[in-house]
Amino acid sequence: MVQSNHTEQHTLIALVEDKPGVLTRVASMFRRRGFNIASLAVGNSEQPGLSRMTFVVNGDDHTVSQVAKQLDKLIDVIEVSDITNKSTVTRELALIKVKTNQMTRGEIIQIVNLFRANIIDVGSESMVIEITGEEDKINALHNLLSSFGVIEMLRTGLVAMVRGQTNGLANGHSEQVNSSSNS
Repeated sequence: MVQSNHTEQHTLIALVEDKPGVLTRVASMFRRRGFNIASLAVGNSEQPGLSRMTFVVNGDDHTVSQVAKQLDKLIDVIEVSDITNKSTVTRELALIKVKTNQMTRGEIIQIVNLFRANIIDVGSESMVIEITGEEDKINALHNLLSSFGVIEMLRTGLVAMVRGQTNGLANGHSEQVNSSSNS
């Protein structure tokens, strides 16, 4: 039986003004509503003075829709879109530091090569691996490397883009700094 209001991961993208305090205001809005951000990535957008935020949050459709509406009301937020059900390209970057020695180094290198990952640092007792891909690919590599001993792992958070000629936001390629919902 499929429920229409079940909890799932949602991917939201927001175009925001690139200025101090915006990230704090956005994170505070999520905190006030009791939402945990599972993943957050922020960076420059194609438009000067604007940044693009990618959030992954857990919740049912209605609740996430309400959060997106509240996010869109923040003064520094230009536009918000839930791209969960759209055809997207998603990527995440991870750095994984794993224990190694002369006996295990060759096996680790073979595993890394199978995943088309890169070894970016080699020490006498550890190796740092860089992997880019979807969450499942990163999780699979992490699981295989766990038996050698993962010393440290860092993940960037998901970045996502809608496939095709659209930018994933409801109003398309916005040139204005203040949308009508921010007035």
